[in-house]
Amino acid sequence: LGMFSELKFPVPWGHVAAKAWGHSEGHPVLCLHGWLDNANTFDKLIPLLPRGCYYVAMDFSGHGLSSHRPAGCPYHFLDYVTDVRRVAAALQWRRFTLMGHSMGGAVAGMFCFLYPEMVDKLILLESLGFLLAPEDTEAWLKSKRRVIDRLLSLEAKQQTPKARSPEAALQRLLEANSHLTAEGGAILLQRGATETPAG
Repeated sequence: LGMFSELKFPVPWGHVAAKAWGHSEGHPVLCLHGWLDNANTFDKLIPLLPRGCYYVAMDFSGHGLSSHRPAGCPYHFLDYVTDVRRVAAALQWRRFTLMGHSMGGAVAGMFCFLYPEMVDKLILLESLGFLLAPEDTEAWLKSKRRVIDRLLSLEAKQQTPKARSPEAALQRLLEANSHLTAEGGAILLQRGATETPAG
């Protein structure tokens, strides 16, 4: 398992990089590095692990060879969880093993908590995973999973903006905002719409 290949997955702000060991038909294992580390953190460990698995170690956004998020955008734990979800989707993995070191273990634990149906095993190295007070569990689970799922489905549907006539644009704005008057809508559209050759 000494030889590895480099992978790149497109994301809206650039790409997420990863390295992979083993055959892609093997049992999928996603490896998550710790705070300020990168995928190379697994270089010495992977060759000692069972063959027959396909190990993919990703660089979280802003780490290793992955693109940084735009300046001014913070790096939250939930964003790392979303990175994991993006990589799993790009690899078309329905169910896989998660191995996380330190901060990566916390992200892995959070991912497991949000998407238990996608994870068959959780391996934590120097990490407690993710713990919540029992009374907070249900609300946290619902809201965070909805946030991630909605974001990814919006991105998947990303189309070029529709061109409409000024009248049609106003009509659309008024339909979506029943409290707006036609005059108020027209005022907002002056600054909220851009004229292109198409409309």
